[in-house]
Amino acid sequence: MPSTPRTSLTGSGACTLVVCRGCCCGNPRKRPGTDPAWQLDLLRAAAAEHGFQVRTTDCLGPCDQADVIVVRPSAAGRRAGGRAAWIGFVTDDDSTEEVVRWAAAGGPGVAEPPVALALQFIRPPRDARVRSRR
Repeated sequence: MPSTPRTSLTGSGACTLVVCRGCCCGNPRKRPGTDPAWQLDLLRAAAAEHGFQVRTTDCLGPCDQADVIVVRPSAAGRRAGGRAAWIGFVTDDDSTEEVVRWAAAGGPGVAEPPVALALQFIRPPRDARVRSRR
């Protein structure tokens, strides 16, 4: 039986979204006009539908680029050379939906990011790069 895209993604361990919910990200008082609860609900609903994972974490570090989401590749994505993508300024519907589309398509190493989303890629803080090498 041929696998569907969803089956192959979940079978290979789908990508994971790590959503910052620290001091600045997800804080409507610091980011007026944003709805972080809606954003997290949208991400979780899409994850349930498309088979990727969503996790939240405390501060990831680049507070001046909030809201930050890290898209971690699946096992298949890592085998294909995919690396974690740090995305900043994910505060509106369009950028949140772009993250969802990319994760649903497979994420790093499996699918190319949408052009508009790629413009939001940021460098991870130095201490995050050091921790990932250990």
